[in-house]
Amino acid sequence: MNFKRFMAVFKARNIEFFRDKSSLGWNLFFPVLLLVGFSFIFSGDGRPAYKVGVLVAAPDTSLSHAQKQESVAKLEHSFINTRFIDFIQYDDQAQATAKLSRHNIDLLVDFAKQRYWVNDESSNSYLVEQIFLGHQQGFTRLQSTGKSIRYVDWVLPGILGMNMMFSCLFGVGYVIVRYRKNSVLKRLKATPLSALEFVSAQLLSRLFIVMFMSSVVYAGCNVFFDFFMLGSYFDLIIIGALGAFCLISLGLLVASRSKSEELIGGLLNLTSWPMMMLSGVWFSLEGAPEGLKTLADFLPLTHLVAGARAIITEGASLADISYHVNILVIMSVTFLLLGAYLFSWNTER
Repeated sequence: MNFKRFMAVFKARNIEFFRDKSSLGWNLFFPVLLLVGFSFIFSGDGRPAYKVGVLVAAPDTSLSHAQKQESVAKLEHSFINTRFIDFIQYDDQAQATAKLSRHNIDLLVDFAKQRYWVNDESSNSYLVEQIFLGHQQGFTRLQSTGKSIRYVDWVLPGILGMNMMFSCLFGVGYVIVRYRKNSVLKRLKATPLSALEFVSAQLLSRLFIVMFMSSVVYAGCNVFFDFFMLGSYFDLIIIGALGAFCLISLGLLVASRSKSEELIGGLLNLTSWPMMMLSGVWFSLEGAPEGLKTLADFLPLTHLVAGARAIITEGASLADISYHVNILVIMSVTFLLLGAYLFSWNTER
C-alpha cells in the first residue's frame, strides 16, 4: 500500500465533501432539526406511557383535548391523577372495548358501574391493571369483547408499511441521483423520452418490485405467525399498492432536482423519519394532541398504515376506509405532477 496515494485520495474525498455546501449544511443541521422537532412534539412532563379509556356520558365534541382531560379529572378518583397515563373519554362501550382488543388503549374503566375491561393479549394492559388495582378495589374484571388480537398482528401493517416506505423512497431517490451524476439522464434527454414518461416508468418498476417483495414477506411470515385477518386480501393489496405508489411519487419528487448523493440521503431522512415516528407504526395515536394528529394526516404512511390496519383488524372494506384511499390518490397525483414538472435531466441547476 502506497501511503502517498492513499493520502491523496483521502484528501480529495474530504475536499469533495466539504466543498459541497448543500451536503455539509445538511449534515450539520439535520440532527439539530431532529432534536428541536422531537423536543417540541414530546415536550412537557413526559409522554404518557399508557392509555386508559373511561366510559362516561356522551362528551361534548366541541371540547379540546385538554378540556376533555380536565373533564375526566373531575371524576375525582385517585387513579385519574396517576402521572404518565393518558385518559380518553368514550361514550360507546362497544367502540371502546373494540379499541382495547386492538391495542389502541390499554385499559377501559367504567367508574359509574364499578367495572373495568382488560386485554389479556397485551402486556401493557396487564401492567395498567396492576396500577389500577393499587388505587381502586371492588371493581368487576371483564375481558374485551371480540377476539383479542396479538401485538404482532396489530403492528404488522406498520412494519410492512415502514419497509415499503424505505424501499420506495431510497430505492428511487438514490437511483435517480446516480443516473444524474453519471450523465445517464443527460443522454436520455437527447432521446424522444419525456420527463413524465421516464418518471412514470421508474414509478411502475419500483411499484412492481415493492409489491412483489412485500407479498413474499407477508406470505412467508404468515406461515410461522398465522396472522390475524378479518378483511379482504384484495382490499389489502389495493391499499398497499396505493400507499406504495404515493411513497414512490414522493421519492421521485424529492430526487427531481438533487445532484448530490449526500444531499439526497439527508432529504430522504427528513422525509422518512417523521413518518416512521408519527404515522402509527409502533404505537397508536389514540388520545394524542389534535395538532399531532393533524400533522400525521399530512404523511402518506399514516394513511397506508391506518387503512391496512383497519382491513386486517376490523374487517373494513375500501368503502369504509375511503378517506385514506382518497387522500393517497390526491397525494400521489400531486407528487407525480410536481416531480415531472420540476424534474431536471442535468447535474447543473
